Amino acid sequence: MSTTNNFSSDTPLDQIMPTLERDGYVIIKDALSAEQITRVRGELQPHLEARDGVNGFLGDRTRRVGRLLSRSTAVQELVTHPLVLSIADAVLLPYCVRYRINYTGTMCIEPGETAQALHRDTGFYPIQNPAPPLILATIWALSDFTAENGATRLVPGSRHWTDDKEPTPADIAVAEMPARSVLLYIGSTLHGGGANVSNTARYGLGLHYALGWLRQEENQYLAVPPEEARKLPQKIQELLGYSLGAAALGFVDHQDPSVFLNDTDNTQAGDVHGDLLNADNKLKRFKISGTAAVGRNYFHEAVGGKKP
Repeated sequence: MSTTNNFSSDTPLDQIMPTLERDGYVIIKDALSAEQITRVRGELQPHLEARDGVNGFLGDRTRRVGRLLSRSTAVQELVTHPLVLSIADAVLLPYCVRYRINYTGTMCIEPGETAQALHRDTGFYPIQNPAPPLILATIWALSDFTAENGATRLVPGSRHWTDDKEPTPADIAVAEMPARSVLLYIGSTLHGGGANVSNTARYGLGLHYALGWLRQEENQYLAVPPEEARKLPQKIQELLGYSLGAAALGFVDHQDPSVFLNDTDNTQAGDVHGDLLNADNKLKRFKISGTAAVGRNYFHEAVGGKKP
């Protein structure tokens, strides 16, 4: 089935959030300009051309490139898109003082690629589902996404499922969307790239945000080392992790890491630790009711898709 969770870029946040909470994903149309697509693809194309497919799960005919905040000024604009950040605030900030960029990457699905196994982006964290949001992921459409060229497949509502519940073909929605759209999904939503049976490539760009107390999937401190990070706006530095994650989380010599990154004097910065501690005290806290050996599930046989 095709997804119907479509919103315009001027839709108020309070109209988007109920659908995202219920189904685990939404699509925002016209979030990008044509000029931005041209810039992103132009800046990343040389890197894509230097890559081949990676492996069965990541795609034998899917070209992937990471380190995007180091490689593209246009991507730097996308990562702080106002509507996306307002949604990230609503999804993640109830559970952390600050969230971080978890992953950046392009996914160019070429003709002949087969479907990816359905999976959860939160699988590498040993937290059983259902659980509060750990990740908010975005996939930006740099070309049209269609059922024929490998549009992302999702399972609506699966963020509320237990880990052992297996989807059926009837459960799957296809996130068809025109270029310039952005798909947002909560990281525990089952999803995967589709098969490309067309004669054109499907270009997507992923930017994922995670709770600030989780280890980032992509090591942003090597992807964007300090000498590059200090040239970026403060908000991007914060998203990369060059700032405190809480009142006493991620410090350097008992100080905010931004002081060391930018060689600044923070003696006049106010009570940063106190502000973060106040925010920390307002968080919703996880309660562990039990543990079990629950592996990472990849669903492929019933619904199609490669094994990892």
